[in-house]
Amino acid sequence: MPVVLITGSTGLIGSEAAEFYARLGFNVVGIDNDMRRYFFGNEGSTLGNLRRLEARLGSGYKHYDLDIRNGEKVNQVFALYKNNISLIIHTAAQPSHDWAAREPFTDFAVNANGTLNLLEAMRKHCPDAVFIFTSTNKVYGDRPNHLPLIEQETRFEIDPSHPYSPGIPEDMSVDQCLHSLFGASKLAADILVQEYGRYFHLRTCCFRGGVLSGVRQAGVPLHGFIGYLMKCLLTGEPYIIYGYKGKQVRDVISASDVISAFHAFYQNPGSCGEVYNLGGGRFSNISVLEAIELAQEITGKELHYSYSEKPRLGDHIWYISDLSKFISHYPAWKPTKNVRTIMQEIYEEHKA
Repeated sequence: MPVVLITGSTGLIGSEAAEFYARLGFNVVGIDNDMRRYFFGNEGSTLGNLRRLEARLGSGYKHYDLDIRNGEKVNQVFALYKNNISLIIHTAAQPSHDWAAREPFTDFAVNANGTLNLLEAMRKHCPDAVFIFTSTNKVYGDRPNHLPLIEQETRFEIDPSHPYSPGIPEDMSVDQCLHSLFGASKLAADILVQEYGRYFHLRTCCFRGGVLSGVRQAGVPLHGFIGYLMKCLLTGEPYIIYGYKGKQVRDVISASDVISAFHAFYQNPGSCGEVYNLGGGRFSNISVLEAIELAQEITGKELHYSYSEKPRLGDHIWYISDLSKFISHYPAWKPTKNVRTIMQEIYEEHKA
């Protein structure tokens, strides 16, 4: 049977991918050392997802507790499976632009050097595989903040006459803007994935994600906007809005829709070093204020929140993904869950 190797296999996207491909009959190899616990404390740990995968998938899932910064250990895992590896889904990351400033060396080593280790192992052991990288919209830095934005009652919106009104496309410049250190490390990894595809003719792809969300995400203050907001409603934990009057807009996509996009690419890989923006698009987007109102409606609870005038450095005021490139290449794919459905599912999963 073919092997799918998944880094960050106990995180939101990684665990969703593990279950998806196990159902299809793949042997699933997971790499994850629960570094989210180091980044975010016990509430960010993904150990529960590991236990769930092991219980549900049994012998169909093989777990390796190792750090992708360790190139020798990564190479050893790839050497065990070699050309049996038909798909690599790389989701392991330091995922917070706030946290990155605390330990820049750690952030860059995980996001950039770790990605390089995986690409080299692929090139050496399974060059015919497909390599999918979970990149981020933060590679565009704060460039979206310089678009002609209009303040409305509950959100910012782009001027409807602007070419980016349907969403931000892949040709937006990544140069000469404020990225945050996280954005810089992920951009370095993104370019490495593209370059290994084009230079070495490997079937690599970058998916630049918006807000990826779902019931298996361990939402924390520095990462996992929707999951953390719902957690605050359910536990009574206070929530803080950072800047822009809470009118900053994000597009939100479910983990299951992300994996179906990955699978579409895997089944019919496009150009080597391909890049796609992937989020909820115009189908599924929301501002912080709108999300608070919707979360209160779903849970029947009142959120205790405060407001800080200072926005997060490099944060987007408005970001909605233009999905037209991916859909034009894979017309059978479309997002199936909007933000209301996603939030409702999180509530149903975690309510007492």
